[in-house]
Parts: sequence; C-alpha cells; structure tokens
Amino acid sequence: MPRTPSRRNVLRGLTVAGTAAVVGFDTVSRSWATDGTASAALTGIPALDGTLLTDAASLTAAADDFGHIVHRGPRAVLRPGSVRDVVSMVRFCNTHCLPVAPRGQGHATFGQAQAEGGLVIETTPLAGIGPVGPDSTTVTVGAGTRWSEVARATLAHGLTPPVFTDYLELSVGGTLSVGGLGGQAHRHGAQVDNVTELRVVTGAGELVRCSPTRRADLFHAVLAGLGQCAVIVEATLRLVPAPGTVRHYHLPYTDLETFLDDQRLLIEEARFDYVDGQVSADADGAFRVYTLEAVAYGAPVGPAPDDAALLRGLRHDAARLSYEDKPYFDFLNRLAPWAAALKAAGVWNFAHPWLNLMVPGTRAAALAAPLLEDLTPETLGPGGVVLFYPLLRDRLTTPLLRASDEPTSYLFDILRAVPPGDSAAVDGALAGNRAAYESVAAAGGTQYPVGSIPFTPADWRAHFGPAWPALKAAKRTYDPRGILVPGQHVF
Repeated sequence: MPRTPSRRNVLRGLTVAGTAAVVGFDTVSRSWATDGTASAALTGIPALDGTLLTDAASLTAAADDFGHIVHRGPRAVLRPGSVRDVVSMVRFCNTHCLPVAPRGQGHATFGQAQAEGGLVIETTPLAGIGPVGPDSTTVTVGAGTRWSEVARATLAHGLTPPVFTDYLELSVGGTLSVGGLGGQAHRHGAQVDNVTELRVVTGAGELVRCSPTRRADLFHAVLAGLGQCAVIVEATLRLVPAPGTVRHYHLPYTDLETFLDDQRLLIEEARFDYVDGQVSADADGAFRVYTLEAVAYGAPVGPAPDDAALLRGLRHDAARLSYEDKPYFDFLNRLAPWAAALKAAGVWNFAHPWLNLMVPGTRAAALAAPLLEDLTPETLGPGGVVLFYPLLRDRLTTPLLRASDEPTSYLFDILRAVPPGDSAAVDGALAGNRAAYESVAAAGGTQYPVGSIPFTPADWRAHFGPAWPALKAAKRTYDPRGILVPGQHVF
C-alpha cells in the first residue's frame, strides 16, 4: 500500500488559507457556503482529512491546463488528505449532481480535466510508492505519483516499468486514463497494458479494487477510459529488470517513406528496445529532415550493442549517423533540460493546440505528407516538435486504447506552441486538427486522446468502435448520474 498523508484533527468543513472556512453546500444557489452564511438549503460537507478550496487562485488554476485554450471554472477544488476524502467528496457530488474531474499535473491540452461548476480533485497528494525489492514484479503507487518518482524508486532496486512517456513529469493516474505511449510500446504495449490492479472511486462514490479477474468490466473501462467511470487513486504496475546503460542512435533520413519503412522494419524485427522519430525543418523552413531514434539496452538486460547487426539493412545516411552511451535514467529523463528551458523562456505558458493521431501504417506517409508540407517553423512555434512512434497492433491489448486495425500504426504528433493572445492562430490550428483527424479517420485511423481536436459524443462512439457498448454499460453501472470528467464530452 502506498503512503497517504497523515490524518489531521480538523473541523467539519476545512479552513481555506486566507479565506473563511467552508461549512456546507447551498443546494439552491449551487455554491459552497462559508462562515457567517445561513440558508435553509445548506447541506453540510463531509469530514475531511484534507482541504476544500474555494479561493480565487485555486479556482483559476483548476480552470486552466497546459493547453491554455479552454477555461471552465469549478466551484471548488479538493486537496485530499487521504483516499477517504476522495470517496467522501465523490459520493457528496453524486448526491448533488455536481460534476467531478481528477487533475494530476494539469498537462491536458483541451480542458479535458476541467469540471465547470463542479469539483476538481487534485491527485498530487496521493503520491505514495509501495514497497519495492530486488525480486519485486510489481509496485503499487498512488495516482498522483509522477513517473519520474516511480523510475527513481524502482531503479534503486534494478527494476523499471517497461514503458514510459517521453516526458516523465506526468502523473500515473493521468497517463493511465488515456493510454501512456512511448518508444518502448512496440515491445511492451502501452502503460495501460502493464497494469495488474487498480483501486478506484466510482462515480457513485464506491471504493473498489479491480483487475483482469476482479470486477474486470470496471478495470477495462478505467484503463484508457478517459475518467468516465471512476477516479483512479492507486495502480499496481508491472516491473522488469532495468538496464544500467543504453546506446541511443540518431539516424538521419532524407525521405519520409523510407524513414517510416525503416521504423516499421525495426519494430517488426524487435532489434531495439525503444524506437521513435522526429521531423524538423531544413534551412529553407521545410519539414523534410527526418531523424530515426533507436535505443538498445545494455547489461544486465541485453548484450553490448553490436552496431553492425543493429543497423544492418537500414537506409539512413551513414555519414551523419551519431550515437551516445548514457545511463538508463538519463535517457528516460532526457527531456528535463528541454522542459526547463521552455519554462525559463515563458513558452510553457503558450497555448498548445496539439494534434495526436493514430495513423494506419500503410497510409502513414500519404496522410502525413500534406500536413508536413503545410507546416512552417512559425506555425509549429517555439519548442514545437513533430514525432512518429511506430506501434504493433498485437501489443496494444487494452480495449479502450484505439489504433488502426492494421498490424502497424504510427502515433503521429504535431505539438504546436502558439503565443498567448493569438486566438486566430489557435482557432486555425483547431480547425486544422479537426480536418486532419477526419482525413485519418476516413483512412481507418483515429486520434490518441491527449490533444486538441474538437470531438462530439458521436465522434467518441466512432472512435471506440466495438469497445463502445462495454464502455457505455460500465458508465451506466459505475457513474449512473454522469458526473465524472465532463470535459471529455464522451457522453
């Protein structure tokens, strides 16, 4: 069991720093009441170990995210002191039909974790890490734990989760709600494919343990389920032996189709432990510089890298090949300096109308080429990146994580940054995202739901396809009043 914050002796209705104490909820005005207010419609709030925040700064922060595009304000923010607080407040909100959304690191890009007029639950305090030893095959962590913290804790015992997103400062609960894809997914599936058990709070306020063999309908509705049926409070993650060092290759290409074909070859032959690729602009501003990144794990999980064997038959520009050997954690955490630089430059606060598509393998070049042709360094923005992750369909086993039906798909990302206040550029990017999605969907692809694509319930039904009936049934069972995560617009 992961650690939770210790219980404090607090009053019923907790004091918000710098403001009056919250003493109840007014069911007529639909607002939280503080000291000195009186109403016949006042309903007391549950006793809490943590804090219920209604101050302007907390509400404003909860009405924003990394995208800085959508702003829907809640009526309160729960900073839980325990899992019990989450249970109590979800149950309270269910009774009073108040929308609820959990929020980890706030890295959503399109208001997905906002709850207009409702309650946002900060999961950051739920950040404990359970016992780990050299022989552990799993570790149990709180939903608010960041993946960087999981990596450090498990690497101390020579172990690691098999799959990481490239940016480690995301919460476990956040990535498990959408999928959790990275360059290791072609071998091990997504992060959701490496979960053995969850502890969740359903929309009805029930605390439940679920797994593939226990309440399996709920387990499969939560993983990559966009928070529609339950709030994740704890997850048990699979562990594998970790390498001490890795060799990180950078292979340059001049042709999109060759670049993608070689990515596909590498994952089909499982030559490398990590494979992705980046597209950048050339001296003329055209996006036709292709870099395939491939990583081989060293001892104790793999042999010393054999360059000739690993690179055999690839069609990169061998004269410009480069590689470096580095400690495993340094490789995992390689984006930390980049993120720090963007924050220092103020770019972290730019709008981020991201496009994240699951593209069928046989159509990847044809679908991506026109989008790359229309892209300029100015429309991508400072710190923006274009990425391709090759994926094997048979490794993605979680029903709600959708890809194309082809054996190989590519996660194709155009991660833009738009200066604050340039609403026309944001609107143009959103319209372009929608058009790109429609082209990909017509070809048998879909989106990876972390970006900024305007979506309707009908779109979600098409997105989930054959998995939709099970999700709909789970929603009726576990969130019958439909209070959870309305910002996704699934139902």
